[in-house]
Amino acid sequence: MELLFEIDLHDYELDDNVFSRPSARGVIFDDCGRIALVYSQKEKYYKFPGGGILSGEDKKEALIREVREETGLVVIPKSVREFGSVLRRQKSNKTPNTIFEQENFYYFCEVENIVTEQKLDEYEAEAGFILRFAHLDEAIDTNLKYKTEDFFDEIMIKRETKLLQILKKKRGTHDNILFC
Repeated sequence: MELLFEIDLHDYELDDNVFSRPSARGVIFDDCGRIALVYSQKEKYYKFPGGGILSGEDKKEALIREVREETGLVVIPKSVREFGSVLRRQKSNKTPNTIFEQENFYYFCEVENIVTEQKLDEYEAEAGFILRFAHLDEAIDTNLKYKTEDFFDEIMIKRETKLLQILKKKRGTHDNILFC
């Protein structure tokens, strides 16, 4: 999979332990050119649906599971296509002397015309995660305004914002022509 960009804060020691947590994330557009995102009602940011790949789990299986859990959307397995990956490295916010390393694998995919019930974990429920279809400009503008004292989350949102900007550039401005 093509590496789209890296975020490496170099805020750690080179001999620190490495905690690796790969993830799979969905890039899903509707017929109106809006993108399906997870919106945090509490923190007021957008993120791509997806999350951690479990030990022994295939990336695409993780994508399908995570998208369904976070949004209720049902990914059509045959529609899954690679988009690219983003590598994130920074000092862990939980474990001393540890580097948090996360390769995020992004996939274009289509979903069935149904929405099932979300299955959020405690953190996601507390953040008030809901499914929202947004225009790229709306999501980018919202994320650019995002401020938090949690530097770890701020880096995550910067990653998602940069990917939204890449998608906007690739799609051009036609995503705002359709209004649904």
